Amino acid sequence: MPNVKNIIDTLKNQGANPDLSQINLIEKLCKMNISNKFSFKKVFSKDNLLGTYIWGDVGRGKTLITKTYLKELKRDDIKSFHYIDLMSHIHDQLNKNSGVKNPLLKISKTLTKDTSIIFIDEFQVEDVADAMIIGDLLKLISGHGIKIILTSNAHPNDLYLDGLQRQKFLASFKIFLKNVNIHKLDGDIDYRTRNIIKFDEYDSNKIIPDEEIFKFIIDNFGLDQQKSDQILINDRKFSCKLVSNNILWIEFNDFFREATGSKDYTYISNKFDWIFISNFKKNNDDTIDIVRRFISFIDITYTNRTKIKFFFNDIAIESIYSGSKIENLWVRCKSRLSEMRTQEYLTNN
Repeated sequence: MPNVKNIIDTLKNQGANPDLSQINLIEKLCKMNISNKFSFKKVFSKDNLLGTYIWGDVGRGKTLITKTYLKELKRDDIKSFHYIDLMSHIHDQLNKNSGVKNPLLKISKTLTKDTSIIFIDEFQVEDVADAMIIGDLLKLISGHGIKIILTSNAHPNDLYLDGLQRQKFLASFKIFLKNVNIHKLDGDIDYRTRNIIKFDEYDSNKIIPDEEIFKFIIDNFGLDQQKSDQILINDRKFSCKLVSNNILWIEFNDFFREATGSKDYTYISNKFDWIFISNFKKNNDDTIDIVRRFISFIDITYTNRTKIKFFFNDIAIESIYSGSKIENLWVRCKSRLSEMRTQEYLTNN
Protein backbone atom coordinates (compact mmCIF):
# COMPACT_ATOMS: atom_id res chain seq x y z
CA MET A 1 0.00 0.00 0.00
CA PRO A 2 1.43 3.43 -0.93
CA ASN A 3 2.32 5.82 1.85
CA VAL A 4 -0.10 8.75 2.29
CA LYS A 5 2.57 10.91 3.91
CA ASN A 6 5.00 10.36 1.05
CA ILE A 7 2.40 11.54 -1.46
CA ILE A 8 1.58 14.62 0.63
CA ASP A 9 5.28 15.47 1.00
CA THR A 10 5.81 15.08 -2.75
CA LEU A 11 2.92 17.43 -3.47
CA LYS A 12 4.23 19.98 -0.96
CA ASN A 13 7.62 19.90 -2.68
CA GLN A 14 5.81 20.82 -5.91
CA GLY A 15 4.14 23.81 -4.26
CA ALA A 16 0.75 22.12 -3.86
CA ASN A 17 -0.04 22.02 -0.14
CA PRO A 18 -3.00 19.58 0.04
CA ASP A 19 -6.14 20.68 1.87
CA LEU A 20 -8.45 18.32 3.80
CA SER A 21 -10.49 17.35 0.72
CA GLN A 22 -7.36 16.54 -1.25
CA ILE A 23 -5.90 14.52 1.63
CA ASN A 24 -9.17 12.60 1.81
CA LEU A 25 -8.82 11.70 -1.87
CA ILE A 26 -5.20 10.60 -1.33
CA GLU A 27 -6.28 8.34 1.53
CA LYS A 28 -9.02 6.76 -0.58
CA LEU A 29 -6.67 6.10 -3.46
CA CYS A 30 -4.14 4.52 -1.11
CA LYS A 31 -6.80 2.12 0.16
CA MET A 32 -7.49 0.82 -3.34
CA ASN A 33 -6.88 -2.90 -3.48
CA ILE A 34 -4.43 -3.55 -6.32
CA SER A 35 -3.95 -7.27 -6.98
CA ASN A 36 -1.83 -9.06 -9.54
CA LYS A 37 -4.09 -12.10 -9.49
CA PHE A 38 -7.33 -12.02 -11.47
CA SER A 39 -10.57 -13.72 -10.44
CA PHE A 40 -14.19 -12.97 -11.22
CA LYS A 41 -14.99 -13.37 -7.53
CA LYS A 42 -12.57 -10.58 -6.63
CA VAL A 43 -13.64 -8.34 -9.51
CA PHE A 44 -17.24 -8.23 -8.42
CA SER A 45 -16.65 -8.28 -4.68
CA LYS A 46 -18.00 -5.28 -2.77
CA ASP A 47 -14.61 -5.03 -1.08
CA ASN A 48 -12.81 -4.84 -4.40
CA LEU A 49 -14.22 -2.01 -6.48
CA LEU A 50 -13.28 -1.84 -10.14
CA GLY A 51 -11.88 1.65 -9.80
CA THR A 52 -12.45 5.28 -8.91
CA TYR A 53 -14.14 8.13 -10.76
CA ILE A 54 -12.80 11.46 -9.46
CA TRP A 55 -14.64 14.63 -10.37
CA GLY A 56 -14.49 18.28 -9.36
CA ASP A 57 -13.71 21.78 -10.55
CA VAL A 58 -10.80 22.63 -12.81
CA GLY A 59 -7.56 23.20 -10.90
CA ARG A 60 -8.45 21.22 -7.80
CA GLY A 61 -5.54 18.84 -8.32
CA LYS A 62 -7.32 15.72 -9.62
CA THR A 63 -4.66 14.94 -12.20
CA LEU A 64 -1.65 15.91 -10.09
CA ILE A 65 -2.81 13.88 -7.08
CA THR A 66 -3.61 10.83 -9.19
CA LYS A 67 -0.29 10.92 -11.03
CA THR A 68 1.59 11.37 -7.77
CA TYR A 69 -0.28 8.41 -6.28
CA LEU A 70 0.48 6.22 -9.31
CA LYS A 71 4.16 7.17 -9.15
CA GLU A 72 4.23 6.24 -5.47
CA LEU A 73 2.98 2.73 -6.36
CA LYS A 74 6.34 2.12 -8.06
CA ARG A 75 4.84 -0.28 -10.60
CA ASP A 76 5.71 -0.72 -14.25
CA ASP A 77 2.30 -2.19 -15.22
CA ILE A 78 0.34 1.09 -15.14
CA LYS A 79 -0.93 2.77 -18.31
CA SER A 80 -1.95 6.44 -18.40
CA PHE A 81 -3.95 8.16 -21.13
CA HIS A 82 -5.53 11.50 -21.77
CA TYR A 83 -9.13 10.73 -22.77
CA ILE A 84 -8.80 12.33 -26.21
CA ASP A 85 -5.61 10.39 -26.95
CA LEU A 86 -7.17 7.13 -25.76
CA MET A 87 -10.25 7.49 -27.95
CA SER A 88 -8.14 8.44 -30.95
CA HIS A 89 -6.16 5.23 -30.42
CA ILE A 90 -9.34 3.14 -30.01
CA HIS A 91 -10.92 4.47 -33.20
CA ASP A 92 -7.67 3.86 -35.07
CA GLN A 93 -7.59 0.27 -33.84
CA LEU A 94 -11.25 -0.26 -34.72
CA ASN A 95 -10.50 0.80 -38.27
CA LYS A 96 -7.54 -1.60 -38.44
CA ASN A 97 -9.69 -4.45 -37.09
CA SER A 98 -12.82 -3.70 -39.11
CA GLY A 99 -13.09 -7.30 -40.37
CA VAL A 100 -12.62 -8.89 -36.95
CA LYS A 101 -15.53 -10.29 -34.96
CA ASN A 102 -16.03 -8.21 -31.81
CA PRO A 103 -13.01 -5.94 -32.42
CA LEU A 104 -13.54 -4.01 -29.17
CA LEU A 105 -12.93 -7.20 -27.19
CA LYS A 106 -9.67 -7.80 -29.05
CA ILE A 107 -8.59 -4.20 -28.49
CA SER A 108 -9.40 -4.38 -24.77
CA LYS A 109 -7.29 -7.53 -24.40
CA THR A 110 -4.31 -5.80 -26.02
CA LEU A 111 -4.87 -2.67 -23.96
CA THR A 112 -4.95 -4.58 -20.67
CA LYS A 113 -2.14 -7.04 -21.32
CA ASP A 114 0.40 -7.01 -18.47
CA THR A 115 -1.49 -4.11 -16.86
CA SER A 116 -2.84 -3.59 -13.34
CA ILE A 117 -4.19 -0.02 -13.58
CA ILE A 118 -5.40 2.19 -16.41
CA PHE A 119 -5.63 5.91 -15.70
CA ILE A 120 -7.83 8.03 -18.00
CA ASP A 121 -7.40 11.76 -17.45
CA GLU A 122 -9.94 14.49 -18.30
CA PHE A 123 -12.78 12.11 -19.10
CA GLN A 124 -15.24 14.16 -21.19
CA VAL A 125 -17.66 12.34 -23.52
CA GLU A 126 -18.72 14.82 -26.19
CA ASP A 127 -18.67 12.90 -29.47
CA VAL A 128 -21.38 10.39 -30.48
CA ALA A 129 -18.77 8.03 -31.93
CA ASP A 130 -17.00 7.94 -28.54
CA ALA A 131 -20.26 7.68 -26.61
CA MET A 132 -21.32 4.54 -28.47
CA ILE A 133 -18.24 2.57 -27.42
CA ILE A 134 -16.74 4.03 -24.23
CA GLY A 135 -19.15 2.33 -21.82
CA ASP A 136 -18.59 -1.08 -23.42
CA LEU A 137 -14.84 -0.48 -23.50
CA LEU A 138 -14.71 0.32 -19.77
CA LYS A 139 -16.77 -2.79 -18.98
CA LEU A 140 -14.39 -4.93 -21.01
CA ILE A 141 -11.31 -3.39 -19.38
CA SER A 142 -12.63 -3.91 -15.86
CA GLY A 143 -13.79 -7.40 -16.86
CA HIS A 144 -10.14 -8.29 -17.35
CA GLY A 145 -9.55 -7.47 -13.69
CA ILE A 146 -7.94 -4.10 -14.36
CA LYS A 147 -8.45 -1.18 -12.01
CA ILE A 148 -9.56 2.03 -13.71
CA ILE A 149 -9.07 5.57 -12.41
CA LEU A 150 -10.84 8.39 -14.23
CA THR A 151 -10.70 12.12 -13.61
CA SER A 152 -13.32 14.53 -14.92
CA ASN A 153 -14.74 17.99 -14.37
CA ALA A 154 -18.27 16.56 -14.46
CA HIS A 155 -20.33 14.18 -12.32
CA PRO A 156 -21.09 10.95 -14.23
CA ASN A 157 -24.77 11.95 -14.47
CA ASP A 158 -23.77 15.13 -16.31
CA LEU A 159 -21.65 13.47 -18.99
CA TYR A 160 -22.73 13.72 -22.63
CA LEU A 161 -25.72 15.93 -21.79
CA ASP A 162 -28.10 16.37 -24.76
CA GLY A 163 -25.90 14.06 -26.84
CA LEU A 164 -27.24 11.86 -29.62
CA GLN A 165 -28.35 8.41 -28.39
CA ARG A 166 -27.46 9.41 -24.83
CA GLN A 167 -29.66 6.68 -23.34
CA LYS A 168 -27.59 4.03 -25.11
CA PHE A 169 -24.42 5.58 -23.69
CA LEU A 170 -25.89 5.71 -20.17
CA ALA A 171 -27.09 2.11 -20.31
CA SER A 172 -23.57 0.72 -20.77
CA PHE A 173 -21.75 3.35 -18.71
CA LYS A 174 -23.97 2.88 -15.64
CA ILE A 175 -23.22 -0.84 -15.59
CA PHE A 176 -19.55 0.03 -15.28
CA LEU A 177 -20.27 2.63 -12.59
CA LYS A 178 -22.06 0.12 -10.34
CA ASN A 179 -18.72 -1.16 -9.08
CA VAL A 180 -16.81 2.14 -9.15
CA ASN A 181 -16.21 4.56 -6.30
CA ILE A 182 -17.43 8.03 -7.33
CA HIS A 183 -15.46 10.67 -5.44
CA LYS A 184 -16.04 14.40 -5.57
CA LEU A 185 -13.00 16.54 -4.85
CA ASP A 186 -14.65 19.36 -2.91
CA GLY A 187 -13.37 22.82 -2.15
CA ASP A 188 -12.81 26.07 -3.96
CA ILE A 189 -9.03 26.42 -3.70
CA ASP A 190 -7.42 26.20 -7.11
CA TYR A 191 -3.82 25.37 -6.16
CA ARG A 192 -2.56 26.13 -9.68
CA THR A 193 -4.06 29.60 -9.63
CA ARG A 194 -2.68 30.19 -6.14
CA ASN A 195 0.81 29.14 -7.19
CA ILE A 196 0.68 31.16 -10.40
CA ILE A 197 -0.38 34.28 -8.52
CA LYS A 198 2.43 33.80 -5.99
CA PHE A 199 5.06 32.95 -8.61
CA ASP A 200 6.29 36.51 -9.08
CA GLU A 201 3.92 38.55 -6.93
CA TYR A 202 6.71 40.53 -5.27
CA ASP A 203 8.55 41.37 -8.48
CA SER A 204 6.32 40.91 -11.53
CA ASN A 205 8.88 42.57 -13.82
CA LYS A 206 11.87 40.39 -12.96
CA ILE A 207 13.47 38.45 -15.80
CA ILE A 208 12.37 34.81 -15.69
CA PRO A 209 14.24 32.46 -18.04
CA ASP A 210 12.35 29.92 -20.13
CA GLU A 211 13.84 27.06 -18.13
CA GLU A 212 12.26 28.39 -14.95
CA ILE A 213 8.88 28.87 -16.64
CA PHE A 214 9.01 25.35 -18.05
CA LYS A 215 9.85 23.86 -14.66
CA PHE A 216 7.02 25.84 -13.07
CA ILE A 217 4.53 24.49 -15.63
CA ILE A 218 5.75 20.92 -15.16
CA ASP A 219 5.53 21.17 -11.37
CA ASN A 220 1.99 22.54 -11.40
CA PHE A 221 0.40 20.73 -14.32
CA GLY A 222 2.21 17.40 -14.14
CA LEU A 223 2.71 17.24 -17.90
CA ASP A 224 3.28 13.90 -19.57
CA GLN A 225 4.85 13.09 -22.91
CA GLN A 226 1.88 14.42 -24.91
CA LYS A 227 3.43 17.84 -25.29
CA SER A 228 4.39 19.58 -28.52
CA ASP A 229 6.00 22.76 -29.84
CA GLN A 230 3.34 23.18 -32.53
CA ILE A 231 -0.35 23.94 -32.21
CA LEU A 232 -3.04 23.24 -34.80
CA ILE A 233 -5.56 26.08 -34.93
CA ASN A 234 -8.36 25.99 -37.50
CA ASP A 235 -6.39 23.59 -39.70
CA ARG A 236 -3.21 25.72 -39.60
CA LYS A 237 -0.02 24.98 -37.68
CA PHE A 238 1.65 27.58 -35.50
CA SER A 239 4.81 27.37 -33.45
CA CYS A 240 4.56 27.61 -29.68
CA LYS A 241 6.76 26.96 -26.67
CA LEU A 242 4.53 24.19 -25.37
CA VAL A 243 1.03 22.79 -25.82
CA SER A 244 -0.33 19.87 -23.82
CA ASN A 245 -4.00 19.04 -23.41
CA ASN A 246 -5.43 22.01 -21.54
CA ILE A 247 -2.49 24.46 -21.43
CA LEU A 248 -0.70 26.56 -24.03
CA TRP A 249 2.53 28.54 -23.85
CA ILE A 250 3.19 31.04 -26.67
CA GLU A 251 5.70 33.80 -27.29
CA PHE A 252 4.33 37.27 -27.91
CA ASN A 253 6.92 38.25 -30.49
CA ASP A 254 6.51 35.05 -32.54
CA PHE A 255 2.83 34.18 -32.29
CA PHE A 256 1.36 37.63 -32.93
CA ARG A 257 3.75 38.19 -35.81
CA GLU A 258 1.87 35.40 -37.60
CA ALA A 259 -1.31 36.09 -39.60
CA THR A 260 -3.71 35.14 -36.83
CA GLY A 261 -7.19 36.51 -36.25
CA SER A 262 -10.27 36.55 -34.03
CA LYS A 263 -11.37 33.01 -34.99
CA ASP A 264 -7.99 31.70 -33.90
CA TYR A 265 -8.13 33.59 -30.61
CA THR A 266 -11.65 32.36 -29.91
CA TYR A 267 -10.52 28.78 -30.51
CA ILE A 268 -7.59 29.19 -28.12
CA SER A 269 -9.73 30.86 -25.47
CA ASN A 270 -12.32 28.08 -25.55
CA LYS A 271 -9.87 25.19 -25.66
CA PHE A 272 -7.30 25.95 -22.97
CA ASP A 273 -7.69 26.34 -19.21
CA TRP A 274 -4.42 28.26 -18.95
CA ILE A 275 -2.38 30.29 -21.44
CA PHE A 276 1.17 31.44 -20.75
CA ILE A 277 2.72 34.27 -22.77
CA SER A 278 6.40 35.23 -22.69
CA ASN A 279 9.01 37.01 -24.83
CA PHE A 280 7.33 40.41 -24.95
CA LYS A 281 8.96 43.07 -27.13
CA LYS A 282 8.53 46.82 -27.42
CA ASN A 283 6.51 47.96 -30.45
CA ASN A 284 5.62 51.18 -32.26
CA ASP A 285 3.64 52.04 -35.37
CA ASP A 286 6.17 50.21 -37.54
CA THR A 287 4.99 46.93 -35.97
CA ILE A 288 1.39 47.96 -35.49
CA ASP A 289 -0.01 44.68 -36.90
CA ILE A 290 1.51 42.74 -33.99
CA VAL A 291 -0.12 45.09 -31.51
CA ARG A 292 -3.48 44.99 -33.32
CA ARG A 293 -3.53 41.20 -33.14
CA PHE A 294 -2.54 41.22 -29.49
CA ILE A 295 -5.30 43.73 -28.65
CA SER A 296 -7.85 41.53 -30.44
CA PHE A 297 -6.56 38.51 -28.54
CA ILE A 298 -6.88 40.31 -25.20
CA ASP A 299 -10.40 41.55 -26.04
CA ILE A 300 -11.58 37.98 -26.71
CA THR A 301 -9.83 36.29 -23.80
CA TYR A 302 -10.87 39.04 -21.39
CA THR A 303 -14.51 38.66 -22.42
CA ASN A 304 -14.27 34.87 -22.00
CA ARG A 305 -12.48 35.27 -18.64
CA THR A 306 -9.61 33.12 -19.88
CA LYS A 307 -6.79 32.58 -17.38
CA ILE A 308 -3.51 33.95 -18.70
CA LYS A 309 -0.11 34.29 -17.08
CA PHE A 310 1.95 37.09 -18.61
CA PHE A 311 5.74 37.05 -18.30
CA PHE A 312 6.55 40.65 -19.17
CA ASN A 313 10.00 40.33 -17.59
CA ASP A 314 11.67 43.75 -17.61
CA ILE A 315 9.19 45.33 -20.07
CA ALA A 316 6.51 47.52 -18.52
CA ILE A 317 3.00 47.13 -19.91
CA GLU A 318 3.01 50.82 -20.91
CA SER A 319 6.06 50.35 -23.14
CA ILE A 320 4.77 47.41 -25.19
CA TYR A 321 3.28 49.94 -27.61
CA SER A 322 4.62 53.47 -27.94
CA GLY A 323 2.92 54.49 -31.19
CA SER A 324 -0.01 56.86 -31.72
CA LYS A 325 -2.22 55.38 -34.46
CA ILE A 326 -4.20 53.03 -32.18
CA GLU A 327 -3.60 54.78 -28.87
CA ASN A 328 -7.31 54.66 -27.97
CA LEU A 329 -7.40 50.87 -28.41
CA TRP A 330 -4.16 50.44 -26.51
CA VAL A 331 -5.43 52.41 -23.50
CA ARG A 332 -8.28 49.91 -23.09
CA CYS A 333 -5.92 46.98 -23.61
CA LYS A 334 -3.50 48.25 -20.95
CA SER A 335 -6.34 48.47 -18.47
CA ARG A 336 -7.44 44.94 -19.23
CA LEU A 337 -3.89 43.58 -19.00
CA SER A 338 -3.54 45.07 -15.54
CA GLU A 339 -6.85 43.55 -14.44
CA MET A 340 -6.07 40.13 -15.90
CA ARG A 341 -3.02 39.90 -13.65
CA THR A 342 -5.01 40.39 -10.44
CA GLN A 343 -6.06 37.72 -7.99
CA GLU A 344 -9.69 38.82 -8.32
CA TYR A 345 -9.71 38.18 -12.07
CA LEU A 346 -7.87 34.86 -11.87
CA THR A 347 -9.98 33.46 -9.03
CA ASN A 348 -13.44 34.54 -10.20
CA ASN A 349 -13.51 32.72 -13.54
